[in-house]
Amino acid sequence: MKQTKARVFRTMKMVVSPSSKEGSRMAALANLREVAGPDHLLTSDVDILSYTYDAALDRARPEAIFIARNATQVQRVVQICLKHRLPYVARGAGTNLSGGCIPLKGGVIISLAEMNRILAIDTKDNFALVEPGVVNFTLQKELEKIGFFYAPDPASYRACTLGGNVAENAGGPRCLKYGVTSNHVLALEAVMPDGGLHRFGLEDPGPEFLSLLVGAEGTLGIVTKIWLKILPAPQAIETALVAFPSVEDALEAVSEIIAEGIIPRTLEAMDKITVEAVEAYVHAGYPVEAGAVLLIELDGAETQIQKESKASERICKKHRAFEYRQARDAVEREKLWEGRRGAYAALARVAPNVLVEDGVVPRNRLSEVLKGIREIAAKHGIRVALLFHAGDGNLHPNIVFDERNLVETKKVKKAGYEILKCCVSLEGSISGEHGIGVDKRAAMSWLFNPPTLNLFRRLKKELDPEGLANPDKIIPLASDQQPNILRPYTKAWSTGALQVIDTVRERHASKKTSRIVGLGTKVKVKPQIKEESLSVKGLDQILDLDESNFTLLVEAGIPVRELKEKLEKRGFHLPFPAMTGSLGGMIVTKAWPNIRDTILGMRLLLSNGELVELGGKVVKNVAGYDAAKVLIGSWGSLAVILDVTLKVFSTGYRGQGSG
Repeated sequence: MKQTKARVFRTMKMVVSPSSKEGSRMAALANLREVAGPDHLLTSDVDILSYTYDAALDRARPEAIFIARNATQVQRVVQICLKHRLPYVARGAGTNLSGGCIPLKGGVIISLAEMNRILAIDTKDNFALVEPGVVNFTLQKELEKIGFFYAPDPASYRACTLGGNVAENAGGPRCLKYGVTSNHVLALEAVMPDGGLHRFGLEDPGPEFLSLLVGAEGTLGIVTKIWLKILPAPQAIETALVAFPSVEDALEAVSEIIAEGIIPRTLEAMDKITVEAVEAYVHAGYPVEAGAVLLIELDGAETQIQKESKASERICKKHRAFEYRQARDAVEREKLWEGRRGAYAALARVAPNVLVEDGVVPRNRLSEVLKGIREIAAKHGIRVALLFHAGDGNLHPNIVFDERNLVETKKVKKAGYEILKCCVSLEGSISGEHGIGVDKRAAMSWLFNPPTLNLFRRLKKELDPEGLANPDKIIPLASDQQPNILRPYTKAWSTGALQVIDTVRERHASKKTSRIVGLGTKVKVKPQIKEESLSVKGLDQILDLDESNFTLLVEAGIPVRELKEKLEKRGFHLPFPAMTGSLGGMIVTKAWPNIRDTILGMRLLLSNGELVELGGKVVKNVAGYDAAKVLIGSWGSLAVILDVTLKVFSTGYRGQGSG
């Protein structure tokens, strides 16, 4: 495993013999046909046209489609593409909403749809082993038969594949309580851009490379096997449809439900436009007179649900709910969910096209972003239907339009970007679960400073030096308009942080090496090279506790035990063991591996003195590579962790997701 990781992290080089572009392309297609056989390499115009698009607006034409049936074939295709410098894009069901699986530079589409076997389900160790082409719904139904479930449930779960879910770090309604895809991936097998086949798991020593592949949209490798965490089905489930006069009333109820220490299985909100469209299409029994509805689902023990249900109903009625209707049985519950999951299709009946945006803000700022969206819609004269994963601040403004009207289409695209700008300005992100792809590539510059974007570029270059794996996705290009960063930096550096920053920059200028030292609770190892100590004990401040958003920004040098005690006094808890070491030490030594599910972001100091900011105050965020998790198990070898943004919990909540 050590040798495998060394090969993966090392800059990869390959000498390609010179040849004409056309000759190389023809040779590549001939090689691919040998591997594929007669029926699994598609090159006809009709087949090509079928793979020029996904569920977003962009289009691009591939040269061929390779229908892969196993990991060995995927590996051979990547090796052939590398030899001939032919770009390639992995594709599952094509439900992507950000142009993530369209071939911007042509080349080969590697379809994983026929790699659709469930290889194992282990109810003793709670995992399922699947191929990437398995449809999310297929796994759900198999697990249901044996009393288990897989938590991530995107709205497209009846069509989308688990490989696509991994590539996008997909979420869904249940991720409020159970977490997104990255919280359920235990290990991956992947074909890397050098043509090697490797397995990466949470148990691997050293930096956590696994999280870098999840959400990378196939730009760093192609997943060929997935080990997923599965959970026992809850004892009971209760679903309620709640009607409110306005969206604002519904969002106020959401905030109070969470503040009460209740973390529902799902907490979905829809505005009047969405409700009317859904009811006309699905006839799910949604009250069309409502200004907004909430779909609240609770799960757990019967006694727990009864208690939480009464509290939720009380809170909703306090905020002017005029109907709180509980599903009487599984059939009625499924009908309510058919309405929610059918929202996109319902809106497609209103107009030929729907632009689905995917912004996310801290939950306590949803009302502000709602105001901003309404102002943007009025300014451009467009119609926006609103759908929220309200419990985690993820919003889907659905803009209905007709793309044949070029003037309207231009307005819609501009409005979509303005909505994302509004999210960023409110400490949010440009994508909670749909990914960046090509659609939001330029918008990355609103969210990340140049050193952070350069870090992403270096990661891509290190793992894919030829730039063939799903090229020109996620990271802004030189040709993209580079707007000024919009992300608000409200928290100044502490005195301790400024001292560490100055020291590292001075040592970098004089080419001195540093060894990071925390509280000294780990076994001391004699250094093999000449280096100077860099103490981070002075990084011990709580910089921000956002009590209504349940997020914490804290410096990495603070002792874990002290941090837990301070939070308990304020009514919050972290699901960490009360260790004697520092928070940063816990992370870099992987002393408590489950900390990965609590980390929302980091501010890092690189060895060259550059400051990088990853993640932030939102619990769902798929913008850029999840490089923060790579620091887990890094033993201080990659960067100085200055501070960490963590998800915290009410002291009254000790359920799933809180440890």
